[in-house]
Amino acid sequence: MEQATLGVIGGSGVYNVEALQDVEEKRVKTPFGDPSDAIVVGTLSGVRVAFLPRHGRGHRIMPSELNSRANIYALKSLGVRYIVSISACGSMREDLAPRDIVIPDQIFDRTKARPSTFFGDGLVVHVSFDQPFCPGLSELVYQAVKKTGATVHTGGTFLVLEGPQFSTKAESRIYRQWGVDIIGMTALPEAKLAREAEICYAAMAHVTDYDVWHETEEPVTVAMLLENLRANSAVTKEALTYLAPLVAKQKERTCPCASALSSAIITQRDLIPAAIKKRLGLLISKYVY
Repeated sequence: MEQATLGVIGGSGVYNVEALQDVEEKRVKTPFGDPSDAIVVGTLSGVRVAFLPRHGRGHRIMPSELNSRANIYALKSLGVRYIVSISACGSMREDLAPRDIVIPDQIFDRTKARPSTFFGDGLVVHVSFDQPFCPGLSELVYQAVKKTGATVHTGGTFLVLEGPQFSTKAESRIYRQWGVDIIGMTALPEAKLAREAEICYAAMAHVTDYDVWHETEEPVTVAMLLENLRANSAVTKEALTYLAPLVAKQKERTCPCASALSSAIITQRDLIPAAIKKRLGLLISKYVY
């Protein structure tokens, strides 16, 4: 069947997309192990889409346990060139209210223990990451969400913490002083790995709470998070029906994401181990053979 163009990584509360038609499940093996779950490939608004539940069906995998390398590699192997990440997030600003949606343009890494590159073991690669979210795809996601009538904000810094615990009040206050806009646990290392895989990556971040900094709102709880995600679930799925054809209209990718490795591989080509060339051929073959 036709390869998927758009990949959707569903976060907390989004474990399926019912509107997908002509569905088939793909269990993809990767050099980095198994993805979070079987990838569901189907047609949405006439476009082949690959859907992966980030935490597995039934929400079995913690943020720190996610095999993000396998997830991104598997989507790449299915032909995906664009990934939209559906994420829950806390708001660090009064004007970003619960059930609003944010399309961030920057990211701040506070993770501690997550493999964040495909490379190493004799192959050194330094990709540019000044724009961690693809501007072109982010604009399409913004347009798609706007069509639903939901309140959507474009731009902002997404702080990603290790978890699985939520922030302390002291941490939350300091993050606000740093000028971050939203906070969550899963956009990294996904965004870094997507860049290394030369896939455009954007986030549709759903505000579920005010973290723990707000003086008059209740501190974030799982119940609060899930309630607000369920309320926004229909918005998410409607937005995807608008996004798929917008992505399909993009004939050629002119963004830096599409050629991120072209000047990033620093290792002398004849010194790259043959085993690494074979293992990572999906990612590097056009540059090292």
